[in-house]
Amino acid sequence: MSSTFGQCLKMTTFGESHGPAVGVILEGVTPGIPLDVSEIQVEVDRRRPNQSEVSTHRDEPDTVEILSGIFEGKTTGTPLMFMVRNKDAKSSAYEQVKNIYRPGHADWGYAMKYGTRDYRGGGRSSGRETLARVAAGAVAKKLLAMRGVTIQAYVIRGAGIDAVERHFEEIEKNAVRCPDAQVAEAIIAAIRTAQSERDSVGGIVECVISGMPPGIGEPIYDKLDADLAKAIISIGATKGIEFGDGFAAADLRGSENNDTRDATGFLSNHAGGILGGISTGQDIVFRVAFKPTPSIAKEQQTLDVQGHPTICSVTGRHDPAIFPRAVPVVEAMAALVIEDHFKRHAALID
Repeated sequence: MSSTFGQCLKMTTFGESHGPAVGVILEGVTPGIPLDVSEIQVEVDRRRPNQSEVSTHRDEPDTVEILSGIFEGKTTGTPLMFMVRNKDAKSSAYEQVKNIYRPGHADWGYAMKYGTRDYRGGGRSSGRETLARVAAGAVAKKLLAMRGVTIQAYVIRGAGIDAVERHFEEIEKNAVRCPDAQVAEAIIAAIRTAQSERDSVGGIVECVISGMPPGIGEPIYDKLDADLAKAIISIGATKGIEFGDGFAAADLRGSENNDTRDATGFLSNHAGGILGGISTGQDIVFRVAFKPTPSIAKEQQTLDVQGHPTICSVTGRHDPAIFPRAVPVVEAMAALVIEDHFKRHAALID
């Protein structure tokens, strides 16, 4: 099972949802960069559970420990290692699903591939693994900020309700990280309704990467958008990604979809900031779809491990909607890809 991602900036995550800890080893970090644990903690806190009435009530402090790669407040160039100990895992809640396959989960796939599975929250397939990604992504975001590159993700659709406005200052002010305050309240209400009906909802996260110079990325098989797509779709519960106009481009003519230019630059950004796998210098824009949380209390048909039909009702502490806490994860994975490509580009031209 591979747990490593990246080429020049390489991330390896470890740990299970109900194990002693989760963590990450990050290789290829530029030496001599000032880095304090508080900078990592800020990002990790953004995806921490039990933040609002529409998130899981698992009460984890998610305190980050730095175990290597820092000396006298600066990166050394050796591997960084971050770890977060699990403090509030309640594995007994999963005894009810020990011998059945939960609908919508990775249970069946893991069992078929490995002949075993960790039924306690899904083990490595749990969303808790993304905590390690966010910790690594915090470092990548700092390195990118030094290059003038910023990454901002936010919810533009939840429970079938679309955001109309884009006010970035509103994102961290509401429980669903939506840049439209009025729509945020409607999404929250829809999530509560689903909860009351023992169900869950899905949503869409949009991400904008600003400050990109042209020429970052690779042609053919290591295209910048291809690597971003792999990174984002590797996040649990993602089911689709589109760049720029995305699938809407299929309904356009070439004359409508092409990004024309004049002496001042591009006149549109239908491509989402990437052409031929290489950045154009415009904002990189993509959107990712998150499915409804599969852990729901509503009864559903499934099979037990002996292949017998049975009924599954997942109780316990689960997010009724995944997408609000996924926002910092999307940013982290995007940051890791972009910084990795900057380092690849530097190696190419040196």
